Amino acid sequence: MALARPDLLAPYLKLDQGGKIQAEYVWIDGDGGLRTKTMTLAKNIKDITELRVWDFDGSSTNQAPGHDSDVYLRPAAIFKDPFRGGSNILVLAETYNSDGTPNRTNYRHFAAKSMELAKEHVPWFGLEQEYTLLDADGSPLGWPKGGFPGPQGPYYCGVGTGKVFARDLIEAHYRACLYAGVSISVPSWACEGIHMGDHLWMARFLLVRIAEQFNVKVSFHPKPLQGDWNGAGCHTNYSTKTMREPGGIKAINEAIAKLAERHNDHIAVYGEDNEQRLSGRHETAHISSFSSGVANRGASIRIPRQVAAQGFGYLEDRRPASNIDPYRVTSIIVETTLLS
Repeated sequence: MALARPDLLAPYLKLDQGGKIQAEYVWIDGDGGLRTKTMTLAKNIKDITELRVWDFDGSSTNQAPGHDSDVYLRPAAIFKDPFRGGSNILVLAETYNSDGTPNRTNYRHFAAKSMELAKEHVPWFGLEQEYTLLDADGSPLGWPKGGFPGPQGPYYCGVGTGKVFARDLIEAHYRACLYAGVSISVPSWACEGIHMGDHLWMARFLLVRIAEQFNVKVSFHPKPLQGDWNGAGCHTNYSTKTMREPGGIKAINEAIAKLAERHNDHIAVYGEDNEQRLSGRHETAHISSFSSGVANRGASIRIPRQVAAQGFGYLEDRRPASNIDPYRVTSIIVETTLLS
């Protein structure tokens, strides 16, 4: 498989667009993957209401039968396009069936309703997306072919040859997120309500799209490699206005008690194959039990030590897997702690 050739593409990206812009619509398909198609617009877009509803063949994305295949794309969020630059945009879109009902994979539609009901509490989220990079042949990137690297230890936040691989890809993704307007590596609880899901999905799109240029695959499976290796999660940091104010530790503990009561309900939407990751080992709590603790990365819910010391802040739900739908996770947390 040939690598992308940005040097060949570069001269064409410099060509004048004649006052028109490209709007690349991005949506979640029927298998939790991402799809895109691009529309030409006659002028710059200043507001999302200026974008029109589009459609696609849902029978090709596992979202509709062939005899009624049109699925509609309703713009939900706009980001700057780091691939084309200029005034070009990326449009995150929701999917709707021909009768106007949300498509079965459109969890944003329902999450938005929960966030609207809870908006007075100003829920903030920060999702720590973990993932695994693979060679084009499916083997872990940087691993010796047919073998294994040394045991875990020197790789976490590592520096140096043999400890870090694909740093250029990671830096490219980081900068692309900043350019696009994705909220990344700001205080980990600073994305409000429905916007958390929007920003995580766009960050995933940018990652997979950039990895494509490096001829690298991205896996969001929570345990892509069996054995004595950490899995991949999507730890979810969460707070409300009350939690962030002095004395908020009381609200944090109350929320944890509510989360404990609905442990199984949460596990049901916290990612597929998560039982392979939540083994009680490798910095996880066992999937069948609920626990919490201060600075305890082996618990279901961790209260950061600084939060416990100052008496307010946020909690970290360590149960979600790397392949979650963020709309489902953020909405059930709001429903459990604020709307039940």
